[in-house]
Amino acid sequence: MSPWETVVKRFDSVARFINLSDELKKSLLVPFREVTVEVPVRMDDGRLEVFMGYRVQHNGARGPMKGGIRYHQSADLDEVRALAALMSLKTALVDVPFGGAKGGVTVDPSQLSRDELERVTRRFISRISIVLGPYRDIPAPDVGTNPGIMAWVLDEYGRKYGYTPGVVTGKPISLGGSYGRIEATGRGAVIAAREAARDCGVELKGARVSVQGFGNVGYHAAKFLVEEGAKIVAIADVGGAIHAEEGIDIEHLSGHVRETGTVRGYDRADEIEGSSIPRVPCEVFLPAALGGVLKTAEDAESVEAKLIVEGANDPIHPEADAVLERKGVTVLPDILANAGGVTVSYLEWSQNLQQFRWEAEQINRELEKVMVRSYRNVYEFAQEKGISLRLAAYALGVNRLAEAEQQRGTF
Repeated sequence: MSPWETVVKRFDSVARFINLSDELKKSLLVPFREVTVEVPVRMDDGRLEVFMGYRVQHNGARGPMKGGIRYHQSADLDEVRALAALMSLKTALVDVPFGGAKGGVTVDPSQLSRDELERVTRRFISRISIVLGPYRDIPAPDVGTNPGIMAWVLDEYGRKYGYTPGVVTGKPISLGGSYGRIEATGRGAVIAAREAARDCGVELKGARVSVQGFGNVGYHAAKFLVEEGAKIVAIADVGGAIHAEEGIDIEHLSGHVRETGTVRGYDRADEIEGSSIPRVPCEVFLPAALGGVLKTAEDAESVEAKLIVEGANDPIHPEADAVLERKGVTVLPDILANAGGVTVSYLEWSQNLQQFRWEAEQINRELEKVMVRSYRNVYEFAQEKGISLRLAAYALGVNRLAEAEQQRGTF
């Protein structure tokens, strides 16, 4: 099942649950605009490579569209379309005044030099800049991109339209970025996990945690979970996976990863198969990389965790979801669990529009407030209706999108 097919299947389930009209269902599901562009780039050796780039603007009823730019060899229109729809639901669920969008370039950034990466970014932004803007569509980092790349986005857009810090979030602090943005997704996931753990009977202090992905989200989530008293017993990344029942020193491992580029070869843990990460005995499993970690019923049957926190987008497919629900595993859905990033992106955008910077303490307080409120809304709705947290989260998000479309007078 492709990412877009997964979104459509879940959307259909939610539409039936909330009795959404066929007209509204069609309007809310079909993206507003899809842009596909060629990204021709002269490589360092003189060759001309042509990459494909995408920007999908899913829905803007609740505000300017918002979503990251992903650089990955598997990025395609189907995936970007699905991620854009999830962003619309995510911003609606946490009630920030944005719509949903997503971008991507089909490229492996690890195979590019710094200069090649900059040329890819600038050419991509020059090709899609006509659909961007601080009140139209605001990119941010995602898989394969970072604050430095967002600096090039800001600069390239500024060549045509002048200095416009509000056109992109996740920027370096020195270029109008916000304190707390880098760690926001991981911090938000742990805030939501803390709240959910209390409700599902998991004691975070002393809990064993398995983490799939050790990039920005995985690292920060692991770090904050340790601060909550949890023990990280397994971590996987694209290069390998490690396990240590006594717990992994996250900062020491981070130094190893900076030197080698992967968790593989870390001498304070045993190496294991990356595919075994979801099956590691633990109380909490945190997928924090790409989607599709648990695709089948068989995948879900082997999971031992009591709480799954979706730090990644779409890591669990519907077939696996059904098994986890039957087993009584609490799943914090992605549109809630990883909403910390877009929440602080909203705060960064607000600061840019005001030309005023907030202190880190204020950012973290606001993030805490949004994540706790959003989780409680989802949990209470799920309890009231006797449904899963995922169905509750999707229902609340879709209802808010539908309300905005109706109030605008479309229907």
